Amino acid sequence: MKKTLKKKSADNGVQPPKKGAPFNAVEDVIFRRRSVRYYKKKQVPEYLIRRILEAGRFAPSAGNAQPWKFIVVQDREMIDEITADVVSQCKKFKKMLDYTQPGRERREWFARFLQKKMPNKLHPIPFGAISLIADEKLGAWHGAPTVIVLLADMRAPGIPAIDIGIAGQNIVLAAHSMGLGTCWMSFITTLEREKKWIDRFGIKYPYKLITSIAVGYPRGVPDGFVNRETQAIDWFAEDGTFKVVY
Repeated sequence: MKKTLKKKSADNGVQPPKKGAPFNAVEDVIFRRRSVRYYKKKQVPEYLIRRILEAGRFAPSAGNAQPWKFIVVQDREMIDEITADVVSQCKKFKKMLDYTQPGRERREWFARFLQKKMPNKLHPIPFGAISLIADEKLGAWHGAPTVIVLLADMRAPGIPAIDIGIAGQNIVLAAHSMGLGTCWMSFITTLEREKKWIDRFGIKYPYKLITSIAVGYPRGVPDGFVNRETQAIDWFAEDGTFKVVY
């Protein structure tokens, strides 16, 4: 006899929570996720990495183009070599742009010029991080045993880098749900200047290096909730009225 499949409801049987209800499992993962910067040496097994990458693979993308490509690095010597080269690049950037040191005041115009040309990359936050990495006061991947490198197919519709970010968010949330820690690290893009890594990673057109994610078992317990800025939301209500909510 043929089995009759029951037609699923549009909401797949999931009911929205009532006002004031506690976090559901997905919300709990989102709100408790933290950027981890201190890892155990214990390696993450392959099946777990595959599982979190599968979460990334199921991310939405413009036109369902799925422009991502993942590279997994678990070779400790290779991670150390990548780290050393990132530090080296940051030292070069610091030497070129840091006009605060005695005798380098005349370099200010050049730094200001580049900041106007690359306001995001040379925002005070990454600019400060460049100096910390160059001085080896801030780790690159913080000793994580696994690094996931994310590439984008630049032929894809829309903005491929956004799709990579969505896939990466799926990865870090899935990792947190499995007891793993993660930390985004986009200074890996400095290695685009290193032909050695372009060749070793096999990065060829149409792929571009976008970012990377450190993955490992957290050492200790990540801290509690991180303060988030509450920003005004412009709200056009169903009845046509407008209000600002927080």
